[in-house]
Amino acid sequence: MSTAPTMDLEQELFASGVHVLASIDEVGRGAIAGPVTVGVVAVTAASGEPPVGIRDSKLLSPARRQALVEPIKAWVTAYAVASATSAEVDERGIVGALRLAGVRALMALGSSGITPDLVLLDGSHDWLTSDSLFDDPSGFQAPIVRTQVKGDLTCTSVAAASVLAKVDRDAQMTALDQRFPAYGWSGNKGYGAPGHQQAIREFGVTEFHRVSWNIQ
Repeated sequence: MSTAPTMDLEQELFASGVHVLASIDEVGRGAIAGPVTVGVVAVTAASGEPPVGIRDSKLLSPARRQALVEPIKAWVTAYAVASATSAEVDERGIVGALRLAGVRALMALGSSGITPDLVLLDGSHDWLTSDSLFDDPSGFQAPIVRTQVKGDLTCTSVAAASVLAKVDRDAQMTALDQRFPAYGWSGNKGYGAPGHQQAIREFGVTEFHRVSWNIQ
């Protein structure tokens, strides 16, 4: 059994002067169809104890992820989920599309009156502010970013963001499966499973496939 994430890093950041921390994780980076989706949760020193059972979304069953959504939303100060479409992945590349989804999520936080002092970003690469593949939306102020390798495994707030993003993106793919049942998206969620790739060979691609990728 994997070790549960903790709030240790978050508490260190609060003690160092961070008042509002926005933790971010993404899902769908490696899919060949569907959006890339970013989840963000804002937490403070007053957020209290997190819900029991939060883990990186990849380690949880679909039912457990779904059961955690409302407790996570009740725990955090604010939250948002945003996506970039497959067409935007084709147009901007995966890093540019990730940044677009991340900016959209942070702007949604901003519309609720939340401005983080720091963004805690899963991984080793700051895809949120370091790339210049598209122009910033008007009024968006790039935040201070700290990257954290394996943040979704070690930091509870990042894991919480991953759960919200995963549940949202899975719901999008399940809905699309009703329109395009041949590709099995309710099961493979747009990743390159053998059945999905075989369907592409038989029926071609849809408007939701990332056509700039080698998907066959």
